[in-house]
Amino acid sequence: MIRSELLAKLRQENPHLSALAAENALDTILDEIAEALSQGHRVELRGFGSFFSKVRVARTGRNPRTGEPVEVPPKRHMHFRASRQLLNRINRLTAPG
Repeated sequence: MIRSELLAKLRQENPHLSALAAENALDTILDEIAEALSQGHRVELRGFGSFFSKVRVARTGRNPRTGEPVEVPPKRHMHFRASRQLLNRINRLTAPG
């Protein structure tokens, strides 16, 4: 599902929302999640899952072309862990039979 499909579904489920209001609501939710993650906080959406970031420590890497050592600065990377409810729902939908 892409952003436009998500917005269309949001408007379909909430016909009282204008296109602009639906887009603003989605932007606000995504911005708040991104802001919390950038500050190192964990974001938990009950029944869906949790987003959290971890810091990769600085290290010495290698330039693949020249083989020279390169200092790689510390970085944050994001993880997502699906909730048990989401996993059960996914597995129920894809189970044969």
